Amino acid sequence: MAENAPFTRLVRVESVPEGGVAHSVEASEAERQALAELNGLAAIGRLVGKFSLSRAGRGIIRVRGDVHAEVTQTCVVSLEPFDVALDEEIDVRFAAAIGESVSRRGPPITAAEASAFAIGDEDQPDPIVDGKIDLGALAAEFMVLGLDPYPRKPGVGFTPPAEPEGSSGEA
Repeated sequence: MAENAPFTRLVRVESVPEGGVAHSVEASEAERQALAELNGLAAIGRLVGKFSLSRAGRGIIRVRGDVHAEVTQTCVVSLEPFDVALDEEIDVRFAAAIGESVSRRGPPITAAEASAFAIGDEDQPDPIVDGKIDLGALAAEFMVLGLDPYPRKPGVGFTPPAEPEGSSGEA
């Protein structure tokens, strides 16, 4: 969890009931503007995350849901802005870091328990920081991951420059 992050919506892990809970987050205009600037985007018209948080074993919180974003990117060929809609699915596990307790009452997580959290080919869980999960940062992260790193406006193609007359291309 980054200090001074442009889009922060914290949820205390202790507040997640056994049956799970739903949370929705939406970035304000100022937050979208800061995120656009941070990520080199022309604009972000909308950023919404809808999440379901549930307990998945000792100290693990599973966050599932989706992120919807409407962004304006700049075409790498024509340098013209164009709008893109992103819909990204989320399925992330969170667990307390080694040495931190799962709850105020529980003992700290050991290294053996942390390695047991890795199930098959799944990634290690993301850390729960100070007993909280930042759903705003999660939504922003998945929005950025869904962006095309070389965006091309629909219908725009690249035409290489013509060879200068008299050059045979041999060196």
